[in-house]
Amino acid sequence: MKTFIFGEAMLEYHSHGGAGLRYGGDTLNTAIHMARRGCDVAYVTAVGTDPISDAVVASWENEGIDTAHVHRHPERSPGIYAIHLDQAGERSFLYWRDRSAAREMFDLPGMQATLEEARDCALVYYSLISLAVVDDRGRSALLGLSHDRKAAGRAIAYDSNYRPVLWPRPSEAQVVSAAAVSAATLGLPTNVDERHLLACSETERELATRWRSLGCDEVIVKAGEQGCLYAGSGEETTFPAQRVDVVDSSGAGDAFNAGFLHARMTGADLPAAVGAGQALARETLGHLGAIRMPGNRS
Repeated sequence: MKTFIFGEAMLEYHSHGGAGLRYGGDTLNTAIHMARRGCDVAYVTAVGTDPISDAVVASWENEGIDTAHVHRHPERSPGIYAIHLDQAGERSFLYWRDRSAAREMFDLPGMQATLEEARDCALVYYSLISLAVVDDRGRSALLGLSHDRKAAGRAIAYDSNYRPVLWPRPSEAQVVSAAAVSAATLGLPTNVDERHLLACSETERELATRWRSLGCDEVIVKAGEQGCLYAGSGEETTFPAQRVDVVDSSGAGDAFNAGFLHARMTGADLPAAVGAGQALARETLGHLGAIRMPGNRS
């Protein structure tokens, strides 16, 4: 049961330091967490042909990720981001991604073969960031894949991670995200992202109702310390969250997605899958960085 995860991976500089090569990105974080739990995961992105690109791809292979669909751009390299934490563990970011290879991944040789293979896999997962970093052709290809899979009864998971800096206008992000919601079978939005995207004050229930009205079959609305809300066909359930001391909030939502998706794909019922997602999110909140790198116990 292979999962194809589409997105952008970046090199990470953390204000609290940390030795060794660090990398991250919302969908990559989810891919690594799922691979560490034994999932068969293919990560779809583009990097350069430089030694640092070689090193990060080798690291992903060591994590158990299938890197056959990590495409190489002859003139570009991975983007970079910096994280700064405040005293409460909340993060702010700076990005250097204009020359990111992932921006042109759908123009590279081999991507059509990737899309064809992804048509029949167990699950396709991507985020609004995945759609933001590529051009219109890339968005059309990924959304087309999703609509085709949904029509064939295959699973597509989508998280509307919203980063305003990636969009020329909020209205454009709203249109693209709505198209992705309509093509998804499972939605994994965060309440804060959605409110920011739409400049609204929707409750979690209103958010889930809107996603369902757009055509998304099931929705899990992540609400941080308030827990999460599930809405599906004829069912709505709220799951409270356990309190945790936050060291670093980076990647908690990505971790929830990984724990939830892995559990569902291995046959867990809804409460068990939500519990798995929340447990992995709590673990991630307790250490620096979105991903605990091998050998780094901080």
